[in-house]
Amino acid sequence: MTQTMLDDLIDLDRFLHMPLEHEPFPHLVVPGFLPAEAVHDVVSSFPAPDLPGVLPVPTARLYGAFERLMERLRSPLVTEAFSHKFGVALDPATLMVTLRARTRPVDGQIHTDSETKIVTALIYLNEDWSNQGGRLRLLRGPDDIEDMIAEVPPDAGTLLAFRRTDNSWHGHKPFDGVRRSIMLNWMVDAATMRRELRRHALSAGVKSLLTLR
Repeated sequence: MTQTMLDDLIDLDRFLHMPLEHEPFPHLVVPGFLPAEAVHDVVSSFPAPDLPGVLPVPTARLYGAFERLMERLRSPLVTEAFSHKFGVALDPATLMVTLRARTRPVDGQIHTDSETKIVTALIYLNEDWSNQGGRLRLLRGPDDIEDMIAEVPPDAGTLLAFRRTDNSWHGHKPFDGVRRSIMLNWMVDAATMRRELRRHALSAGVKSLLTLR
């Protein structure tokens, strides 16, 4: 990779220079992926409604720093950086970007991502996180939330990324409340990406109607 990016919203150089951990599955944690001076503006313009679950990025309510951040994350340069880091061919056309705004006590159970995902990245947008719940743990197996290789507080500006494998176990202790993040998933193909986005949009619509009732 010959070109890198350092601007006011993402520090791609920091990502590229952070060593990739390989055990028990490829992953890395990048504090400051969003520079400190950008975090407040991005958080202030976070557009997702206060609903649980995976939410599509709204098309009509984007503005300010968050809108510019979406443009950066969807650029081919970002996909190229992730391809380089994980040593796998990724296509910008397969990138699914979704949001999380709220976590329920039932969320965070130990799991691996579906086989339709190749690489997952989470960018956290929570200032001053002090709760012991809601800290994502990368785990050695499916049975013990304490058997971890890393714990990542969802602090604003921190990026966690990992390659999906059959043993890429992760989860977190229960938390009930606002827990904001941007989720990037490079999917196996563009058709799968579009199908999953439609599914998340339908689910979010149902949750919104239930909340109104």
